[in-house]
This record gives sequence, C-alpha cells and structure tokens, in this order.
Amino acid sequence: MPETPQNANDSHWQQWRDWAVEQGLEVPRDQAFTAARARVWEGSEFVALTCARHPRSLAGLLESGALRRASSAERMSEQLRAALAEVSDEVQLQRVLRHFRREQMLRIVFRDLAGWAELDETLEDLTALADSCIRESLRLLEPWTRAELGVPQDGHGRPQSLLVLGMGKLGARELNLSSDIDLIFAFPSAGGVVDGPRELSVEQFFARLCQRLVKALNAKTADGFVFRVDTRLRPFGDAGPLAMSFDAMEGYYHSQAREWERYAMTKARVVAGAPEARAELEAMLRPFVFRRYLDFGAIASLRHLKGLIDRELRRKGMADNIKLGPGGIREIEFIGQSFQLIRGGREPELQVRPIQQVLALLGDKGLLEPATVSELTRAYRFLRLTENRLQAWRDEQTHSLPSGAPARARLAHSMGYADWEAFEVDLDAHRACVQRHFDAIFADPEESPQTATSVASLWERLPDRAAAIELLETAGFAEPDSAWRQLLDFRETADRRGLSSRGLARLGLVMPRLLEELAACGAPDLSLGRVLKVLEAVLGRTAYLDLLAEHPDALHQLVRLSAKSPWFGERTARQPLLLDELLDPRRLFEPLHRADLEQELDQLLSGVEADDLEQRMERLRQFAQGNRLRVAAADVTGAIPLMVVSDYLTEIAEVATARSLEIAWHDLVERHGSPPGTDHAAPGFSVIGYGKVGGIELGYNSDLDLVFLYDEATAGTMTDGPRPVASEQFYVRLGQRLIHVMTTPTYSGALYEVDMRLRPDGNKGMIARSLASFADYQAESAWTWEHQALVRARPIAGDAALAERFGRVRADILQRRRAPDQLRDEVRAMRAKMRTALDKTREGWFDLKQGAGGIADIEFMVQYAVLRWAGDHPDLTRWTDNIRLLETLIRRGLLAETVGAELTAAYKALRAAYHRHALQDAGGLIEATRLGPERASVVAIWQRLMEEASPCPSASPGQPAV
Repeated sequence: MPETPQNANDSHWQQWRDWAVEQGLEVPRDQAFTAARARVWEGSEFVALTCARHPRSLAGLLESGALRRASSAERMSEQLRAALAEVSDEVQLQRVLRHFRREQMLRIVFRDLAGWAELDETLEDLTALADSCIRESLRLLEPWTRAELGVPQDGHGRPQSLLVLGMGKLGARELNLSSDIDLIFAFPSAGGVVDGPRELSVEQFFARLCQRLVKALNAKTADGFVFRVDTRLRPFGDAGPLAMSFDAMEGYYHSQAREWERYAMTKARVVAGAPEARAELEAMLRPFVFRRYLDFGAIASLRHLKGLIDRELRRKGMADNIKLGPGGIREIEFIGQSFQLIRGGREPELQVRPIQQVLALLGDKGLLEPATVSELTRAYRFLRLTENRLQAWRDEQTHSLPSGAPARARLAHSMGYADWEAFEVDLDAHRACVQRHFDAIFADPEESPQTATSVASLWERLPDRAAAIELLETAGFAEPDSAWRQLLDFRETADRRGLSSRGLARLGLVMPRLLEELAACGAPDLSLGRVLKVLEAVLGRTAYLDLLAEHPDALHQLVRLSAKSPWFGERTARQPLLLDELLDPRRLFEPLHRADLEQELDQLLSGVEADDLEQRMERLRQFAQGNRLRVAAADVTGAIPLMVVSDYLTEIAEVATARSLEIAWHDLVERHGSPPGTDHAAPGFSVIGYGKVGGIELGYNSDLDLVFLYDEATAGTMTDGPRPVASEQFYVRLGQRLIHVMTTPTYSGALYEVDMRLRPDGNKGMIARSLASFADYQAESAWTWEHQALVRARPIAGDAALAERFGRVRADILQRRRAPDQLRDEVRAMRAKMRTALDKTREGWFDLKQGAGGIADIEFMVQYAVLRWAGDHPDLTRWTDNIRLLETLIRRGLLAETVGAELTAAYKALRAAYHRHALQDAGGLIEATRLGPERASVVAIWQRLMEEASPCPSASPGQPAV
C-alpha cells in the first residue's frame, strides 16, 4: 500500500517505491529505516529528487549495505578507481566522476540527516570524496596530457609531476556538504617538455593539465558537476599563472604575498603529488606561514580582515550568515589561526589544520581556558551542523539562515528542535558566546581613551617643557626633568631608526600605555630608563611592538619587574624573545620543576630537525633564559621562597646540560658511531657538576664547573660508525662537542659559561677522563683543595650506572682518614690564598663571597668538617649542599646546635643578599654596615674551628668540635 505523503518530498519517495516494486526489489520496512528515511526526505529535496530520478543509486546503496555503515578514504579511492578502470577519454571521465559523486553525496547526506553519522564522519567523508576525485582524475589526465604534449622535465632531465594544494576546508579535512574547493597548483622546477609535437615550457604543459583537471571537476554537464573549483587563491590571483614552480612560489610568498594569504596557508594541504616533492613544497611554505619569532602582528591583521568582512556583510545585509556573520564559523577559525600564526613557528605542534584540534591544543597549552575551548568547540560543531543542514536541502552552497516559516521549521526539525523559536535560542546563544570570545581576543588597543591632562598624552601631544615637567611630577616622578630628557632622547632615537608606518603606529599605542604604567608602578624614575632600553632594542622589530601593543598585561609586567630589578630590562633588551614570558602571569610567576621543564624543552625542540644543530642550540638558550626569567620574576615578587631559588635555577641547568649532551652525542655518533655497548640512554659518559651547580646553589649569573668522565670498560675499543675512532678519542671529542653546544654564542647568546679547571690536572688535563683514572688521581695525586671541591660534586647528566659508580668513588675519597691538624692547615692556607687573590672588600664595602665572614668562609668550614669526620660518619658524603651538610653535622653532634644554627642563618642571609645583588646587576659587594652580626658570627666560628686547637674527634667521636 502506498504511504500517505507527509511533506512535499514524499511523492518522490512514492515514486522510488513504485520503481522498486517494478524491479522486484524489497523495500526496507524496519522501524529504524522508516523513521530515518522520513527525517531525510523532510530535510533534503536533493536526496528525494536524486532517488526519484536515479533510483538505482539508492537501490545499490541499500543492497550493498553502504548506507548503514561508515566508509573510509581508502575505500572511496578504491571504488572510484574501479569505476574509472575502463575510462579512456575526458568525456567518459566527466560522466563517471559525476555518477560517483552523486552516489556518494546521496550516501553522505542520507547518513547525516538520518543521524547515522556524526559531524566528524560527514566532514571527513566529504573531504575524502574531493581528494579521491582530484587524485584519480589527475592519475588519468597526466599521462593523457603527456601522450599529447610530451613529458615535462626539470633542468637535469628528470620527469616532473603536478602537485595540488587543497586550501581552506578541503585542506583542513573539514569540507561541508556543498562546498567549493580552493586549489593551488605547483610543480618542482622550470624546465622543458620533451618528446612532444612542439616546443613547450613546463609552465605551459602544467597550465594545460590544470585546465583539464578543473574542467573535469567543475564543468556542468547533463550529469551535473563534481565540485566547483576556485583557483583564485593562487599567487597573483586571476592574473597569475595557473601553475607555478616552487622557486617562483617561494619568491612570491616571501616578498609579495599579502597577510591574508598567510592565514589561508595555515590550512593548506598537498592533496596530490609525489611524496618527495610534497615534502619539499611543504618545507618551502612553512617559514612563510609560521614565523620563527612570536608574530603578534597577526592579531591586528586578522582584526583588519574581519573588519573588511563585516563591512561587506553589512553592505549586503548578510547578518544572518552563519559562516561570516557575527559569532559565526569564521570567527572561531580566526581565534585558532591567530594563535597558530603567532606561535606556530616556535611551537610546531600548533601547525595542525583542523580547527577542533587547534582549539584542543590551545587548551592543553593553557593559551585558552578549558571553558573557552569547550564553548568554542560546541559552538563550532553546532554551526557546522547547521551549515550542513542548510546545504543538504538542495545541495546548494548557502550559509544564510532562511527567512520563510516553512524553511525555518524544516531547518529546526533537521537540527532536532520542535520549532524555529527553540532552535533560534540555542543558535543565538552559541553565536553570542563566539562573539564574546572573539571580541576579548581581538579587542582593538586603539580604543583606549586619552586625555590632554594625563601623563599618557605626553607622547602624542609633545607639550612644552614646563607642561611636561608638571605632568610627570603629578604622575609621581621624583626627577621629572630627567624623565622628560629621557623621553625626548628616546623619541629622537625612534626618529633616527626610520620606523615603518606600522612600527610608528604600534609605538604610538605602546608609549601612552607605558607612561600610565610607569605612573602606577611606584618607582617610575627607576623603571623608565630600564624599560626604554628594552623598547630601544626592539624599535626595528615590529613583531615585539605588536606584542606590547596587543598585550597590555605584558607591558604591565615589564614595568613592574623593571621597577624591582634592572636584571629584567637588561636581559630582555639583549634577548627580546623573553617578552613572550610576560604574556601569562600564571606561567610567569610559577617556575617549573624538572619534569615540566623536560616536557617544555621537548615541545621546543620537537619541530627542529635533528641535524639542525644551530637551531637546536638556539632553542636551548631560549628555554634556559625564559625559565631563568620566570624564576627571577617569582623571586622578586615573593611568589617563591628565596631558599628554593637555587633549586629552580639548578634544575634548569641540569635539564639544559642533559639535553646538550644528547645533542652532542647524536652529532658525534652520526659521524663516528658509538663505543661498544653504549647508546643514547647509556652513553658510558657522565657530566659531573662541581661548585654551585653541584651544591644545588646556582645563582642567576653562575657559570657551570664541570668534569667529564667516561667508562674505562670501553678502553682499547673502536666506535662502530662510518668513520670509527678510538673510544677514548670519541669521549674527548664528546666533551669538546658538549662544550661547543653549551658555550658557542647563537642569536640568544651562550647557554652557560663552562669552567673545566676543576678536572684532574686542571687546564693541562684531558677534557674527558676515565672514571678509573679519575679515582686513581683522587687517591694518589689530588691536593686537599681538590678533595674539598669533591664535597660539592655530583653527576648532573649522562650515564646512570656510571653516575652510581662515581658516587662510590667520591664517598671512598671523602671518607679517608686524615690528620686533623694537617687538614686544617691546608684548608686554612687555601682559604688565605683565595682571599688574597679574589677578595674585593674595600673601604665602605664588603665582598659577600670572599670577604672575612662571607660565603666562602662558611663553605670552607663545611668542607673541612666533611673531610675531617666523614670517615666516622659516612652520611656526611650523602649531600652536596651546605644547608643539608650543616644539618647533618648538627645531628651527628659534630657542631653544637647553636653554632650550626648560626652558620645556617648567616649562610642564608649572605646567599639572599648575593641573589638580590645579582638581580640588581650590582656585583657581590654590599655596604660594609650591612649583615654585621652574621659576618661577626662567621668570623668567630672560623676562629674557633679553623685557628684554635679543637678536641680530637677520634678520641670521642660524638663530642662536638665547636
């Protein structure tokens, strides 16, 4: 019995049923299919008409079961290739492509409206359909064109093939139901065409091939079309050649391309072409799209582009456009693209195409709040589903909401709503949410008001001296005349630099804000010169002016930190990349511990090729400098206790050293292979940290005292690489390579200065020494001061098993029995020698480290105590830092509790002053009147422990020495 029509399309269903009965086909009657079919016919005139006009298409899908199961890109390509197997000319190609497209679109739209396919499946299927049609068409058209015109070759006589770049939603694998496809065509290099009937250039050959491909997909025949093809995104647009060589494209994109072409390229994907050429093209385009620096100018450019779109929409009355209108799909894409363009060069994991993946990554990285990511993702899925349902009706490319009541009801029903009003409530909520987030990210900094009476007006209005002095004085400057001179000098410097119009505009935004921030910081006189030094350093780099203009919080933090310490301004002026660290206060004031440091460094290095040594070295320096700045920011603002500052700084150095060793190892193994039984995880090589890094007491400006040891088990062997060397020579070269990686200046300077003078035999000794040789040297030849240095030595990178063996060697040496009087004399003599050479104490000033009662006196006393008593108290060899060694000496009764407490308190106070002075770039001298009680206490304890006779601990091991 015929079904009673429920909507206009049901007559088409009845038409298909009648045909099926005539053909003796069974019509599905199960409840699930019946309900799904009704939803589809209500939501898509395209499906209803297609089934009525081409009934075999639906019959085939039902018979094969393809309608009820998900497909895949591979299956689609196989099906199309099989359908094209007998095709021998372009007319047949066009016909088969259109029949295939019709059947696949029928399947995809049916599954979408039936609720059998999620949004992601629909977008992927549509993309796979386009990819398959492009690739399979090209697979036939290219040999046909060669047979007619000849074979295109490069300058070396090698055949060339066409590459097709898919842009926009095709490139991102997010194609919608009735989307056109944006294509750009390229070929590897200029050359000629051989074996053809007439002389042609390679460009002419590929232009003809592209025309045929576009026609195969785009031409409207009696069977319809496959995809509307748009080639206007290519270099020079319609005026440019249809296909360009890689060199020509590179020249265009790096010298003539407009900003919007960068945004377009974030989604570009090579959908057809040889793998080697594909990799070359992608590598060529990447630096154009993703800059190595942080490109905050992208926000202003995207804001401008969105403004142009909005004005055009208002002109055409298209506010109901869910793609381009307020709170639409494009705004979500712009949010993701802005972060990609700003950070993608330094964070390669952001170089992905699908917007949902981009948003998830931004959430994972803390660049967007989790709630923001969730809201934008839900809105995107809702809007894309709405877009598909709009286009499913007639397979037409539209993004505008319907105005008629029947069309509105139909759209609402297809989205699962009872009526238009209920659907509109959720739609408006999603669009409002998107617009709110978009406006927050793309807020125009030029909208901040200024008044003629505010200090911010000084930059633009340039008043006379008297008015300027008055404004600066009112703003809190203690020396307004000096401040005004500095501002005039800076303006003169900016004028001399010849800034671009964009640079001048950005500086015009930054300076008024800077003056307001200075007025509010509490120390404007101190901060002004320090911040102007940073701005002077970045005047010629618009990207950094963009950063400060687009992120007032970064400018606020720069002023705030500069008021507390010149260290920030000095470092940032030398390395403007550090401005990036000021963007997120949560990151800025929360230094990372080892696991998080390693993860961050992994991310920084992930996009750098293993053989790009220079860039890996540069990323290491950015990592260390950025993290040191975070520690300093948390330190001066009191976000972390002073006594953990060195812990953070030491962990940064350890992670950087370990990664430097990995880089040096990889580099050397590539050339020479590795010694027998070693690999990158167990290299048979250990980096021993001495001094401050060994004692976990690193400062902001500390160098690293290092010693390199290797496993003597490899002695007499050769490495296993293409250019083998003796293992001993390999480890010496490894040490040299490690020093090179750490100390060679790159754009960001050196990673750390490395001091190797504490190795056996000092500067005369080998760069790397076997552990056995080191042990012999320490037992037979080392001076007492070398055993003192060993107290603070510990492995910081390299082979774990070798590190454990070093620990045993160190303990054996430190636990040797020593004559107390001789030991005291030798330690005292070395201290006197050091003070004579290094103490900078002078009239009115005290040397925190080397002065009498300073840091070195405490360190020498602790080292003396360890060497004297470790034989009876082996746990004294467990630690390398002075605080825990003092705690152990007190616990063992070797120092009276009051004495140990005094030394600990004095050491902390001296270290705190030393850290503070490092941040003030003031060296290690303080006024002679400061820390008097602490210094006097240290001097008194030195006198009792090191100058006067002490009880012999061997007679009564538990008796306190002091």
